[in-house]
Amino acid sequence: MLTSPSDKKLFLIDAYALIFRAYYAFIKNPRINSKGINTSAVFGFTNSILEVIRIEKPTHFAVVFDPPGGSFRTEIYPEYKANRDATPEDIKLSVPLIKKVLDGLQIPYRMEMGYEADDLIGYLAKNAEAEGYDVYMMTPDKDFGQLVTDRVKMYRPGRGRNPAEIWGPEEVCARFGLNRTDQVIDYLGLMGDASDNIPGVPGVGAKTASKLLCEFDSIDGLYENTEKLKGKLREKVEANHDLAMLSQKLATIELDIPAEVNIEGMVRKEMDADLLKTILEELEFRTLIRNLIPSTTSQTISKKIEVGKPLVKGIEKTSEPEGQLSMFGDTTKQTSLDNKVSNSDEIIAREAVEVTEIKSAEYVIAKPPGDYKKVETKEERAELISKLSKSEGWGFHVITSGFNPMLDKLLGVSFALVAGEAWYVDLSDDEGDILLEFKPVLEKVEKIVYATNYKFSLKVLAMHGVDLSHNVFDNMVAHYLLDPDTSHKLEDLAEVYLNYKAISLLELLGKGKNRKSFVDIEIDIIVDYACESADLVLQLAKVFRSEIDQVQMTSLLNDMEMPLISILAGMELTGVKIDVDMLDKYNVDLSLQLNTLQDQILKEAGVDFNIDSPKQLGEVLFETLVITEKAKKTKTGQYQTGEDVLRKLADNHPIVPHIIEYRKLKKLKSTYVEPLPKLVHPKTGRIHTSYMQTVASTGRLSSKDPNLQNIPIRTEAGRQIRKAFIPRDSDHVLLGADYSQVELRVAAAMSNDPGLCEAFQKGQDIHSATASKVFGVKLEEVTREQRTQAKAVNFGILYGQGAFGLADELGIKRAEAKAIIIAYHEQFSTLEAFTKSCVDLAREKGYAETILGRRRKLPGINSNNGMVKAFAERNAVNAPIQGSAADIIKIAMVNLARELKKGGWKSKLIMQVHDELVLDVPKSELEGIMPVVKRCMEDAVELNIPLLVDMKFGNDWLEAH
Repeated sequence: MLTSPSDKKLFLIDAYALIFRAYYAFIKNPRINSKGINTSAVFGFTNSILEVIRIEKPTHFAVVFDPPGGSFRTEIYPEYKANRDATPEDIKLSVPLIKKVLDGLQIPYRMEMGYEADDLIGYLAKNAEAEGYDVYMMTPDKDFGQLVTDRVKMYRPGRGRNPAEIWGPEEVCARFGLNRTDQVIDYLGLMGDASDNIPGVPGVGAKTASKLLCEFDSIDGLYENTEKLKGKLREKVEANHDLAMLSQKLATIELDIPAEVNIEGMVRKEMDADLLKTILEELEFRTLIRNLIPSTTSQTISKKIEVGKPLVKGIEKTSEPEGQLSMFGDTTKQTSLDNKVSNSDEIIAREAVEVTEIKSAEYVIAKPPGDYKKVETKEERAELISKLSKSEGWGFHVITSGFNPMLDKLLGVSFALVAGEAWYVDLSDDEGDILLEFKPVLEKVEKIVYATNYKFSLKVLAMHGVDLSHNVFDNMVAHYLLDPDTSHKLEDLAEVYLNYKAISLLELLGKGKNRKSFVDIEIDIIVDYACESADLVLQLAKVFRSEIDQVQMTSLLNDMEMPLISILAGMELTGVKIDVDMLDKYNVDLSLQLNTLQDQILKEAGVDFNIDSPKQLGEVLFETLVITEKAKKTKTGQYQTGEDVLRKLADNHPIVPHIIEYRKLKKLKSTYVEPLPKLVHPKTGRIHTSYMQTVASTGRLSSKDPNLQNIPIRTEAGRQIRKAFIPRDSDHVLLGADYSQVELRVAAAMSNDPGLCEAFQKGQDIHSATASKVFGVKLEEVTREQRTQAKAVNFGILYGQGAFGLADELGIKRAEAKAIIIAYHEQFSTLEAFTKSCVDLAREKGYAETILGRRRKLPGINSNNGMVKAFAERNAVNAPIQGSAADIIKIAMVNLARELKKGGWKSKLIMQVHDELVLDVPKSELEGIMPVVKRCMEDAVELNIPLLVDMKFGNDWLEAH
């Protein structure tokens, strides 16, 4: 605790000062929730508030906002704060959310029209001081120094590893070189304040202002004695008397304002646990919920959900636990609850994504809450089937007992034929007869099925003998094309596009250990949820079809993304066989290698420690062994021991390479070697990865359970993992077909760079050809080192890598890296011009575009914030190239699936990893299928240079790669 204990301790918070700090603290890695909302400002602000309450334990608390419309100062001086950039849209959207959090915490917030937060804080502070309160103004703003007394102090929030500071009179005077705190007004009047556009006296800086005030006490004293000044200083001071007086007025915090004080209204109160939980769940601040709200206050669904009601539907509060929930009540009972308040430990590393503005709803749902019915009898089912048969298509949703489509029970299906009407067919007790009644109409290929996450439904029905792989419109996939960086969940789409608050699956089932199954939910609630889902997908499809047409992505959607859904489902259902015995033996071998490495590392360290503990490892490396004098630390004061840090120190001590190797083997063991056998399906004996079509912003596919994209290939240990992927039996082989340098070929084609195009057209090794031009040597004289450097440049420059990054990657000096980049740009000037044009086009249009018209919005491309802008500029180049490569392999998959079906081939497409397709092929078909695969991939799109596919086959994935 920095402040003094007191039974009359008031904290006044300068709201926007903290909001802006929080927002920019996360600017490189903004916190984006599943709805696509940038919650950085809300998260940082909330944590700052909770940290102060936990540590300083104020008895009274209030947050003060600036009002809309400015203050009286703009009437005095219209240029006041005119130099400031417009408030970021994300901050504007955050303020209402912050106020909701404050409502949940029961912290009062104030503002006074016509007066800035500074004025209201000053007014409240002085009145509270008069009533015997110790007042702390939480702000980094130096203006507040003028208010500081023995009982009114500044509480300057900390940043990073620097703790918060208390500024009393002594600290303020020392900071500004003054004798008294009230001189801060004249100090700002003389030197001005660039952040507020207060002009001050031209030529008078901080040191001169301090010196003048120490000598003449005040601005008035200065102007009474200007004859004591010399030279140009005297000229400047005398010539700018009016500016000095104006600046003094602008810098003065107004203490006489027509506002109510009401200090008792600022007393800390109990938080409203229900209200707080609701807003924190909406924001997806899970750790805060866990830390602030005890599990005994959990809420349960105990009555029928009322469809269409806002936010929490059917939620009833359980009985209150004994004792106080209060975080703000009687401070004598406060200690344990205060300790629940989280600090900033929830900051989670995540890939930075651009923030897109949440669009206002242009459509309103047709008929909330909807006419939703449960189909009860055989006659009602026949009537529904008749309606389905006569329709062009329907909204569709499945309900299962869990989230594994290949293992969990099918509980029911819902249909919507028109907006506002839907039917639910309960299959929970069905032995297959009821579903069999619907099978003929469900399998009619001419019908259009409207759904969300259709791949899941397709797989569930396939496990029950129903083939849904026909005409589909998946809203999740459609919205992914429209806005890849935001949430594609049904409830979020309904809220944004239909202005409708749908039933939340999270509120319905819960999460984590306490997550329920639909088996546990009352049938009436299931009917409402399932019917509403079918209704919503039907209505959203109309919206998205129109928007897809407007942005000219209809072909991309209909000819590539939608057909891909059933292809991916087929791959997942087919699965791939793994050699469990081989992995078990390799696991034993890895354990022996790790034990040997562990013994070696401990011997080199000379002390016994836990290698897997970053804290202990850091202490051994940088304190015991002192492998460098320039060890870096994290914000928590712990030594940095990440791979990037250790790689740079590999030559400093023999222990470092051994630690790097130890970690690689340990990760391989825990991520793949041990988990893979556990993922084998009990019935099929194969693993069935899940391909995610709507995650990667560039259009690439990703996968999970297992993540095939992350299996290492460059190390011997990683190659052993691929060796475990095998054909279905001895009569089959695995066939691997891999695009050769597809992203470079795309870049060459899009830029039409003569040097790159010529190399590809002649079939030259592109990296050797690049090295030949960059280093000015004959192609046959290119050294291995030169090729390696050229390869790094080829890929690095495409994605904005500079001299620093290239030097770090190649282990060369920055000047040498810079020279290589300059030479590269000279030789491939058309490519450089192309990358610049990508940025210019994105700046003009607000998005980047692939060869086939896939778009990625880049709202940060015109940002005034350098980091945000640079990130968007890199994506402006990355998205067209990587996205086009993604489109190419997707088209190849669609074409190949069509050819396999058309030709009656028994070969199965079973994996897609990066630029590679893997098939499980009968040996009898191998010779015939290879040219089919090659043709489908190489002819996927027509470029001005050839696409080249390398093909191999073998008895495992390693041999086939």
